[in-house]
Amino acid sequence: MTKRPGLAVAALMLNALVWGVSWWPFQQLQAQGLHPLWSTALVYGLCMAVIWALKPNATQGWRAHPWLWLLILASGLTNVGFNWAVTIGDVVRVVLLFYLMPAWSIVIAWWLLGEKPTRRAGLRLVLALAGVALVLKKPETPWPVPESTADALALMGGFCFALTNALLRKLHDSPEPARMLAMFGGGTLMASLTAVVGVSWGQVAPLPELSATWAPQVLLLSLAFLLGNLALQYGAARLSAQTTALVMLSEIVFASLSAVWLGSAQLSANILWGGGLIVCAALLSIWPPPKNPAQQPH
Repeated sequence: MTKRPGLAVAALMLNALVWGVSWWPFQQLQAQGLHPLWSTALVYGLCMAVIWALKPNATQGWRAHPWLWLLILASGLTNVGFNWAVTIGDVVRVVLLFYLMPAWSIVIAWWLLGEKPTRRAGLRLVLALAGVALVLKKPETPWPVPESTADALALMGGFCFALTNALLRKLHDSPEPARMLAMFGGGTLMASLTAVVGVSWGQVAPLPELSATWAPQVLLLSLAFLLGNLALQYGAARLSAQTTALVMLSEIVFASLSAVWLGSAQLSANILWGGGLIVCAALLSIWPPPKNPAQQPH
């Protein structure tokens, strides 16, 4: 590991900050007539163009790694779900439902990576599901079910996020530029396709004409995501996987504090208790299991 862990942790914190407060610029762009699907497509399209310009051979080796095509779908729907949900729903609620990812990862890892669930994984699943039940439960509803489009989008985005992480593990031997291009390309493609379908169904406003008001904001947001991704690559390559995952949980804190401060979220008792259980499940997923005393060196 790196001799300068502080810098690596700071890099991961920067990435978590970018993602944690990204809901606000997406909301601002929506207020100017640019739907979050179009914003996502433009932002990720610009990022993809930069990567392609810097790494023109990024598509090489795709035939040897066909799972990259599923990565396009999974990472793209992750961004569609999260970016759309945080602009139309309670931000804290959306972020917590999105971070149900540790529960989804148990089933996905079993299917995709052949990792059979353990008792520890079962406990993690129970904690996460109990947490999401508390978050979803409202006094006026008899069952804890998704009650809005934002809830459904957040749950879908979290599932696709878990699938994305599992695919990145499966594709660990693929070229890094290819993975980055697939992820940014997925955000561009899936957001564009979803926006087009939404426009045809009358659920999404058409792409507005280029405006000197929102265009600079799109450029700045693209730069922020590029810097955040570079910071993630730097930090994750120099710290253990457990440390990386632990630091990235700070995204929940950044999103929650900024949302409450800016008046885009309400902290009810259900959300606090449910969020606590979901965070505990996430922590349990990255906490190293206890060593077997019989296997410890003497």
